[in-house]
Amino acid sequence: MDTAVASQASQEEEFQTGRVTTISATHAVHDTYTAFLAPLLPVFIEKLALSNTQAGLLTVFNQAPSLLQPLIGHLADRVALRFVVILTPAVTATGMSLLGVAPNYLVLALLLTVVGLSSATLHSVAPVIAGRLSGRNLGRGMGFWMVGGELGRTLGPLIIAGVLFLDLSNTTWLMAGGWLTSILLYFVLGDVGARPAAEVQGLPWQEALRAMKPLLVPLVGIIVVRSFMVAALTTYLAIFLTIEGAEDWFASASLAILEGAGVVGALLGGSLSDRLGRRTMLTVSLVSTPALMLLFVVAGGWVRLPLLLALGLTSLSTTPVIMALVQESSPQNRALANGTYMMLSFLIRSGVVVVVGAMGDAWSMRAAFLISAVIPLFGVPFLRLLPGRRS
Repeated sequence: MDTAVASQASQEEEFQTGRVTTISATHAVHDTYTAFLAPLLPVFIEKLALSNTQAGLLTVFNQAPSLLQPLIGHLADRVALRFVVILTPAVTATGMSLLGVAPNYLVLALLLTVVGLSSATLHSVAPVIAGRLSGRNLGRGMGFWMVGGELGRTLGPLIIAGVLFLDLSNTTWLMAGGWLTSILLYFVLGDVGARPAAEVQGLPWQEALRAMKPLLVPLVGIIVVRSFMVAALTTYLAIFLTIEGAEDWFASASLAILEGAGVVGALLGGSLSDRLGRRTMLTVSLVSTPALMLLFVVAGGWVRLPLLLALGLTSLSTTPVIMALVQESSPQNRALANGTYMMLSFLIRSGVVVVVGAMGDAWSMRAAFLISAVIPLFGVPFLRLLPGRRS
C-alpha cells in the first residue's frame, strides 16, 4: 500500500508530457474555433444587414460569460468538472460551426453566448488540470497551455478564410474537429481529477478571496501596466505600421509575426520561471519590453522585423508565468484563483484597449505607442509586493 501511495505521489511530482500536450492541443483546437468570429463579422453584416454596432455587440455576447469565471472556478474546486471540460471543444465547435447557417441576429447572439460559456469553463478549469499534471514544473505546463492558445488564434482566421474563399456557405461540417477532440480528451483524461485531492479541501469563497488578497493587489497593478503594452501591440499594431508608412505586407503580417514569436516566448518564459523564479522572469519582461518597444517605435525599415520578433518573445512570455504564480499562491483554490485572474485580465484589458485607442485619436498613434511602452516600467515596484513561491 505504501509503495502504491509513493508511486502516485512520485507521478504527481513529474511532468506528464503526454497529458499536458493533449490539454494544450485541446486549447489550440478550441481557440481555433473561437477565432472564426472576427473574420465572419463582415459576412454577417452583408448577409443580415447588420450595422457595425450590432456586429461589434456580437463579440460582447461571446466574451461576457468570462465574468462568470471566478464562479466556475470556485465550483471546480469543490465539484469535479472533468467531463464538462471534456465536452467544451465539442460545444464550442458546434456553436461556431452553426454561425454560418444562423437565420437571424437572435440566433447568432444565442450561439455566441453558449460558446462564451463553454470557453469560460475551459479557460477556468483546464489550466488547473494542466497545472496538476505538471508536477513541480508548473511554469512549463502553463507555457504549453499558452502555446496551444497562440496556435489556435493563428490557425482559426486562416481556416475560416479558406472556407470563405471556397464559398462554402454551409460551415456545419467544421464541427467534426471539435467532437473528435472531445472523444480523444475523454480517453486521455477520463481518470484525471479536475479538483484537489480529497485531503486538500477548497476554502469557502469568501475566505479564499481574502487569502488571495496579498497576491491580487500587486497582480492588478501588473496586469494594468502590461495591458497598455499588450493592447498597443496586439490591437493597434497593423494600424500603427500603416500610418508609419510600412509596406502593406509587413503591416498585414505583423501580428502573425508577433504571435509566432510569442509561442516561443510563452514556452521559454514558463519553463525558465521554474528554474529562475517567477519574479525574475516578470522583471526581465517589464524592463526589457519597454526598451524594445521604444526602439521599435523610433526605428524604421527592415530593423523593425527583428525588433518585432524580440517583442513577441518578451512581451507575451509572462502570461504563463503569471498563471503559474496565481495557482501556486492558492493551492487549495486553484480554479477559483485562475478564474479570478482570467476575469480581471479580461475586464482590465478591455478598458485599456479603449484608452489606448483614445490616446491615438487625441494625439497620434505614435504617441500612444510611446506612452504604452513606458507604462510597464511602473509595474516593477509591484513585483516586490508579490507573495513568495509556495511548494
